[in-house]
Amino acid sequence: MGVRLRRWRKGAVRALKLVARPVRRAQGRGGIVIEPYRGYGSADEIFLIGRIFRQSHPDTAPGDESLRAQLRDIARRIARRALKDAAVTARFGGAQARVETDRDGYFRVHLSPEALPAGDHGWHDVDLTLEAEPPVRARGQVFVPPGATGCVVVSDIDDTVMRTGVANKAKMLWRLFVEDAENRVAFPGVAALYRALYVGPDGIEANPMLYVSRAPWGLYEMLSEFFTIHGIPVGPILFLREWGLSWKHPLPRRAEDHKRALIVHMLSLYRDLPFVLIGDSGQHDPEVYGRIVADHPGRVKAVYIRNVSRDADRIREIEALAQVVAAAGSHLVIAADSTAIARHAASLGLIAPGAVALVADEHAAGGEPAELTAETALPGDLGSVLGGAGGTLPPSVVVEASAQDGSHVST
Repeated sequence: MGVRLRRWRKGAVRALKLVARPVRRAQGRGGIVIEPYRGYGSADEIFLIGRIFRQSHPDTAPGDESLRAQLRDIARRIARRALKDAAVTARFGGAQARVETDRDGYFRVHLSPEALPAGDHGWHDVDLTLEAEPPVRARGQVFVPPGATGCVVVSDIDDTVMRTGVANKAKMLWRLFVEDAENRVAFPGVAALYRALYVGPDGIEANPMLYVSRAPWGLYEMLSEFFTIHGIPVGPILFLREWGLSWKHPLPRRAEDHKRALIVHMLSLYRDLPFVLIGDSGQHDPEVYGRIVADHPGRVKAVYIRNVSRDADRIREIEALAQVVAAAGSHLVIAADSTAIARHAASLGLIAPGAVALVADEHAAGGEPAELTAETALPGDLGSVLGGAGGTLPPSVVVEASAQDGSHVST
């Protein structure tokens, strides 16, 4: 009992620090702060989102890590208020753009640089200035792919990288810092898989890893911490949305075609690179990705769907996705685990062959069984394969294009 209590207390302290972190790291002065989120871009355009707050001055000494200090900073975070109609100027690569915050305090920067700053690491600083007296300055970051880039990886987060719970702050904090290792948040093998996709088959690429979610921006710090803890390549975790909750509007605002619109923008921005889309079968990723493949033939090299549901509606969406992918001559994997994705990615030259063993080892260390079921079917028979399979895990199914009938499905 004593060991468990100490572990719980240690986890609780870490969780409190994480919740207080945005207030402590806020960039600003005079009670106004700028909170930029990591952005992305190319040599032609960068995109960055941030938020402006009115925030009370700290009443604790710098470096005070006591429980009381953490609670005070959490109270400051709860009490801070978004600043609407504030003018922000962003400067990057010899160009600048002036934007204003919306009613929730968010600003969105689209800027075309004259030239990229020096450096080949991918991450670059963006100077931000809020028009105030005196001006408030901050610095954001954007990822611009360096020369060695083979593809763009777009991944969902909830039920794809991590287990369900991304929209529940309390549950996520508990899983990050308190639960036992066997109840880890990340799916086993996902960290090794994403590291392999980031460096590519030669180990020298720096492929954009763009994480898409409909969760609220309030989870940004938690998601960043999650990626750090599990060793998953950091990328712009900026495709979230403001839920706009209030007493008058207690339900999240609708965000129609949220993911699709974001991916379409990325397809335009990275027009010379193939895409890899990773999602899950638990929500509407198959439907969204199916529309992307159909509307942009030849742009998506592979679609990987983590198979987490046998729901009939989800299976029908996967069947429709299989037909679209087959017609487009692309590749689709309905995967029970990360190793199945890694094997197929290696066969396409997306990752190094040796990386498959690393993913398999990480998966085995997670204590979950590996999928060994072998099934063969055409896309029209995919529903019976996915819905009729027994066992604790759904099967891993690969849909490929073939010269004979346009497609086939195998595992």
